Amino acid sequence: MSFRYPLQKIVDLKVNEKTQAEWILSHAMGVLQEEELSLQSLNSEKSEIHADLTSAVGTSANISQLRTYQNYMTHLDSRITKKLKDVEHAEQNVLHKKGHLSAKMIDEKVWSKAKDKAKMIFDAVARTKEQQVLDEMATTRHKYSS
Repeated sequence: MSFRYPLQKIVDLKVNEKTQAEWILSHAMGVLQEEELSLQSLNSEKSEIHADLTSAVGTSANISQLRTYQNYMTHLDSRITKKLKDVEHAEQNVLHKKGHLSAKMIDEKVWSKAKDKAKMIFDAVARTKEQQVLDEMATTRHKYSS
């Protein structure tokens, strides 16, 4: 007689939920990484424009060019501010998904431990029954051999 856990479908469900939570966390971490790379790109672009502006001032560029550079710098500043908020939101999302995964891992572990405990009880009962059969056979054999 083999062990069949009556709540195996629940254990399988909990394992699947944990796996899904891992995938969701992985996706959230990917989004965070994309946001950070985008922010880094904006900061690099701002540095380049700042260097261009500085060199334009040194080469006595006209006011129109300087205003264009300054307007673009202001635009980049607003995009960087928005991107910082996006990065912060992505970080919060990653933290939330980590908490969700942690809860799913605990839930899965509880159900797996319950299954393991049921298996241990099943094995103990099976060993006891087997021992009783062996004892009965030994008693019967001893009874007829005397």
